[in-house]
Amino acid sequence: MPRFFVPKQEIGSSFLVLTGENAAHAKVLRLKNGDDVTVCDGEGTDYACTVSDVASGQISLVVHSADPSQSEPKVACSIYMAFAKADKFEHVIQKATELGAAELVCFPSVRCVSRPDEKSLVKKLDRWQKIAASAAEQSRRGRIPQVIVLPSYSSALKRAAEADLAVCFYENEEQLTFRAAIEAAPFRTASILTGPEGGFESEEVRQAAEAGLKICTLGSRILRCETAPLCALSALMYATGEF
Repeated sequence: MPRFFVPKQEIGSSFLVLTGENAAHAKVLRLKNGDDVTVCDGEGTDYACTVSDVASGQISLVVHSADPSQSEPKVACSIYMAFAKADKFEHVIQKATELGAAELVCFPSVRCVSRPDEKSLVKKLDRWQKIAASAAEQSRRGRIPQVIVLPSYSSALKRAAEADLAVCFYENEEQLTFRAAIEAAPFRTASILTGPEGGFESEEVRQAAEAGLKICTLGSRILRCETAPLCALSALMYATGEF
């Protein structure tokens, strides 16, 4: 069934109109009166609708019911990834959205190769959010993950530590496995913190531990900065029964 994301404020109790890119997409799909579609508000609610009118540049829908989306994970997992080259972060945004990430947060770290300035970040953030929206639509998500930029490593640690399970991955950690961290206690929210191309410095890892994050290993192999968060997210989704 065709699926469209529409801002919640544009969805009425019994009627709504698809415009812009949604209307163009509907035209490509050749929707006609009587066709059933699903509209999602991007905040976890799906609306069962039927096409009532097809006009130039807009598609009118009748709303029949609203129900919680069935495609959202039970655990809300936030990905914290140190600034990486744009193509790598965009890859993570797309794939992490498909896997069920609740949000994607980027932040500066000592060894970051990429250090975008404030002006370029404004344009990048808009592009990144569109990538998340497109991936959410393709994967039939009920929510569109937010892409967030934080100004400092310390602010990333403070925010990540608020989750029930907060983990920082470090290639030199040899004791605590991610599996052990996951199985230690029940949790409904999780934060996964991964480093840049050069990895975290030992001082940054110490700061993460002081902030309350568990320092974990992702195995004996060194993973690329774009591989580590996706590996960890997949493991978490498997461990919590998503697949």
